[in-house]
Amino acid sequence: MRRPDRPGRQPAPGQSTTRRGAPRSPSPKRQPGRREQVRATAAGIAATEKQTMKKRLMVVVVFLVAVALIVVGRLAWVQVVWGPELAAQAQQQRARVYVEPARRGAVVDRDNQPLAYTMQARSLTVSPNILREELRQQQEMALAIDYQERATAAEAADEPAPAQLTPEQMNAELNDRVSAILEDMAENIPKMVESAGTSADDVDSEEILDKLRSDSSYQVLVRNVDPDVAVEVAQEYHGVAADHQDIRQYPNGAIAENVLGKVSMDGQGQFGFEAYGDNLLTGVNGRSTEDVAVTGQVIPGTLRDEVPAVDGSDVRLTLDLDLQTYLQQLLEQSKANSGAKSVEAVVLDVETAEILAMANTDTIDPNGDIEKQLAEGKDFENPAISHPYEPGSVAKIITAAAALNEGVTTPDAVHQVPGSIDMAGVTVKDAWDHGVVPYTTAGIFGKSSNVGTLMLAQQLGEENFNRYLEDFGLGQTTGVELPSESAGLLPALEQWSGGTFANLPIGQGMSWTTLQMASVYQAIANDGERIEPRIVSDVRGADDDESADDGPERTQVVSPEAAQATVEMFRSTMQSDPQGGNQSGTAGAFGIEGYQLAGKTGTAQQVDPDTGAYSNSDYWITFAGIAPADDPRFVVAVMIDDPERGVQQGGAGGQSAAPIFQDVAAWLLARDNIPPSPPADPIILQH
Repeated sequence: MRRPDRPGRQPAPGQSTTRRGAPRSPSPKRQPGRREQVRATAAGIAATEKQTMKKRLMVVVVFLVAVALIVVGRLAWVQVVWGPELAAQAQQQRARVYVEPARRGAVVDRDNQPLAYTMQARSLTVSPNILREELRQQQEMALAIDYQERATAAEAADEPAPAQLTPEQMNAELNDRVSAILEDMAENIPKMVESAGTSADDVDSEEILDKLRSDSSYQVLVRNVDPDVAVEVAQEYHGVAADHQDIRQYPNGAIAENVLGKVSMDGQGQFGFEAYGDNLLTGVNGRSTEDVAVTGQVIPGTLRDEVPAVDGSDVRLTLDLDLQTYLQQLLEQSKANSGAKSVEAVVLDVETAEILAMANTDTIDPNGDIEKQLAEGKDFENPAISHPYEPGSVAKIITAAAALNEGVTTPDAVHQVPGSIDMAGVTVKDAWDHGVVPYTTAGIFGKSSNVGTLMLAQQLGEENFNRYLEDFGLGQTTGVELPSESAGLLPALEQWSGGTFANLPIGQGMSWTTLQMASVYQAIANDGERIEPRIVSDVRGADDDESADDGPERTQVVSPEAAQATVEMFRSTMQSDPQGGNQSGTAGAFGIEGYQLAGKTGTAQQVDPDTGAYSNSDYWITFAGIAPADDPRFVVAVMIDDPERGVQQGGAGGQSAAPIFQDVAAWLLARDNIPPSPPADPIILQH
């Protein structure tokens, strides 16, 4: 049966219609369809997205590299630039530098009796700011541990965890805990210290609490604590240190305090030899460094930079403590008896010029209430070297020694001395009215004639006389090892006026100290050789070796023969004439039985501050003497400032410092068992 005709496939344009097997004619190129177009578009989009992703990835990589470089750079900056500083700060926060104070050297007298020494004690100190911060950290750690323990216990009991404190609650709790610890310290430290002998009144709890709460990096809670008690307190309370403290002791109180001076609370010399010899006495502190954790515990193995302390040198002075004690007591009594403003004296060893005693009145006691004593007029001064004054007739011994040394006169030469003399328009009289008197040279000085002294000075001449003044050390310091020494006043030769030469030979128009006065007499007593006075005998260092120096400077002022003749001639001052008084000296009543003494009295008018002229009521009374005169051992120089009466009991003794010389000389001669002097012929003072 024939299938119905169906429409056949129409040949595509350009396709042959011939049957199978018949050759086909070439067909035209086929155009891409929709699928190909979609596929191509997708491929393009994918390529674009890939390129975009690559760009984004590149940006991310660049960003990350930049961040890494910044971080690395920052780390490098911290390590390289900030690193040393931060490391140093960390080291500084951990490190504790401990100072081992050097012991201050002791001061002893010539016989090694103690004058000043150092006793060890402790000061309880804290760093309040650091202490409170460390206590806060400790309590914060304690709270954290407590919470952890309670949380662990709650978990084991299958209970809810305890609530944590809010920041505000935490801060309040820490403040309360730290405050309680500080209050406990303030209450109990005084009780612990009291057991060391410090009274509770001296250690105030409120004061300690104020210091613990202060905004400060260093506070001293208590000073002068027994070392054992201080260590106990430091072990009991975190942050309290038992710092080494030196307490300077002056076992003799006010005796020789004008020479010794004192040290401050910081251990620095303030007055006297403590100040002058501070470098010798102080020594060099030792040091060591150790690291400490935040909790205050020492980090083992961190001890370093150990430098041992070098103690200060011990110094032996030339002072004789027994003599110094006697002299100070005598001067205080003399001041009370005479009503003087002050009294001072110096005792020298003739052969060495060593200062055996140097005393003045109103010397402060460093062991007493300083403020109260200052209000009473006492002080640490040493006027014997720092307060010059006009010496008066005691200075005439310079004119005498120079005149004998220059051959101008002899001790027994007779001079017709009038009652007054005119020099360059200045008229000078003796203290008593008289006509022409035939005084010997010895008589001129034994009677203390101003006129006779100036007659001899005229024969010396101004230049010669000025040379002797300088050779005797006037107008210059002696160089004694003490601070604040005055050179006195000596007008330069080119500044002398017509009246200068009328004043200087009789002890007016110049000023000197009591030490300078003693030095002048030491030179004459020592065969004319002046030795600079010294108060340091020797220095012994920490290695127990004595230091050596070149010794004091020596000056041969006059010949031994002239010096010996001068000493012999000045026995006239101490000579007593029971048969009328013509052969008596100005201090004839103050000799010592069995001994030859030599010396010179002096009375110098003080300047009235209101008028600027010499006063007729206020005087410096002086005396310098040599004992014994036949074999000089000691020189004693005394000055009394404006006495109202005599220095002896009840105001006896006259307006003279000779009684003090007499007492001191007698004490020394007896103490040292000095043999009596051989008998001597009386000296003719007046023909």
